[in-house]
Amino acid sequence: MAQTRVDSLKLTPDVPGSALKVTVNGSAGNDTVAVVTARAGKRVIGTVTGKVGAELTLPIRNPRLWSPEDPYLYDLRVQLKRGHKTVDEVDSYFGMRSVGVGQVNGTTRLLLNGKDVFHMGPLDQGFWPDGIYTAPTDKALKYDLDQTKKLGFNMVRKHVKVEPDRWYYWADKLGLLVWQDMPSMFGNLTAADKAQFEAEMHEMVQQHISSPSVVMWVTLNEGWGQYDQARLADQVKSWDPSRLVNNMSGVNCCGAVDGGNGDVVDVHNYPGPGTPREPSATRASVIGEYGGLGMPVIGHTWSGGGWGYATEPDPAALTDRYVQMSQELDRLRSCSGLSAAVYTQTTDVETELNGLMTYDRAVTKPDVQRVHDANKAVTDATPAAC
Repeated sequence: MAQTRVDSLKLTPDVPGSALKVTVNGSAGNDTVAVVTARAGKRVIGTVTGKVGAELTLPIRNPRLWSPEDPYLYDLRVQLKRGHKTVDEVDSYFGMRSVGVGQVNGTTRLLLNGKDVFHMGPLDQGFWPDGIYTAPTDKALKYDLDQTKKLGFNMVRKHVKVEPDRWYYWADKLGLLVWQDMPSMFGNLTAADKAQFEAEMHEMVQQHISSPSVVMWVTLNEGWGQYDQARLADQVKSWDPSRLVNNMSGVNCCGAVDGGNGDVVDVHNYPGPGTPREPSATRASVIGEYGGLGMPVIGHTWSGGGWGYATEPDPAALTDRYVQMSQELDRLRSCSGLSAAVYTQTTDVETELNGLMTYDRAVTKPDVQRVHDANKAVTDATPAAC
C-alpha cells in the first residue's frame, strides 16, 4: 500500500453556503496537499486546495439541488500533489441537498432543501433467494430500487441491514431518500455487546456519510436490543449533524421505550395506517411501518406457504386496498400532521408473503400504475385544511 494515499472522503453539502465541505482522509506528509475539483459534466465549477485531514470548503455557485425528482450528481476529483507531481488520485461524486425538520403552517414537517416533502416508501429487508443476505449481481441491487421508483415511491427504509456501497450508489443515482437502520441486537446485553454495537454503528455512519440519498439514521427498532435510547440518538447526531435521527422506530410496539429525542416520533401500525403520534415542536410525526398486505403467488414462494398482516385474494383486491390506505395517508397528512409512511414491504422474504414483489422478483403483485399514481397523489399534494 502506498505511503501517500487517499483513504476516504467526507463530503457534506452546505446548501445555504453554496459550498461542499470536503475532508480528505489519508496519509500524507507536510509536503503534500490535496487538490479537490468539482465538475458539472466536463465543466469545472469549483476547486480548493488544502491539507489532508482538514475540512476544506469547495464553492459550488448556484447549486443544482439533488432530490428524488432531480437526482443530480456532480463529479469530484481528489488529487494528492507533491509539488507538480500527482502521487494519488481518486474520482467520486456528490449531491447538493439539505435535510431537516421545521415548521410549515404551524406543523413540524420533514424538510428537503427547505421544503416540506412527504417521505413515502417501502420497508426493504434486502434478501434474495439465491444469496440470502447477498444480492447475486449489481443488476439485482439496482432492480429493486428501479422498481421502487416505478411504483411511485420517493423513499426506502433499509431495514436492520447495511448494504454494499453499490446499493447506495444506485439510490443516489436513481433518486431515493434512504432511512438507514442500524442492525439490531437481541438478548441480555453485556457491556462488551453495547461497545461493539456502538463501534459498528459509528462505522456504518462513517461509511455512508457522503451519500446524498441517506437522509435518516434509525438507531433502534421496536425495542430490539434497546438501551440508552436518548444517548444513542444524541451520539449519532454528534457524529453526523447533517442528517435526521430516529431514536426508535415503532415507539408503540413490543416494549419499545421512546428516548424522547431525535427528529421524529415513529409508530408502527398493521395493517393500518392507523393513527400517528402528534408532532411536537421539534419532532415530525411518521409511521415507520404499516400495511403488510399478503398475497401468495403459487410457484414463487420460498417454502410453499407464509403469512401477511392481512391477506388479499388477487392483484385487483390487493391494489384496491393499497390505494385505500394511500388515501388515508393523505388524510392523515392534512389532519394529523403526518410527514412520512413506510409500507411493508418491497419483496416477500421466505415465509413473509407481504411483499410488493415475490421473493424471486418474477412477479410484481399490485397494478404498478395504480400504485404509482396513489403514491404520487400523497407525495405531490399540498396538505389541505382538515
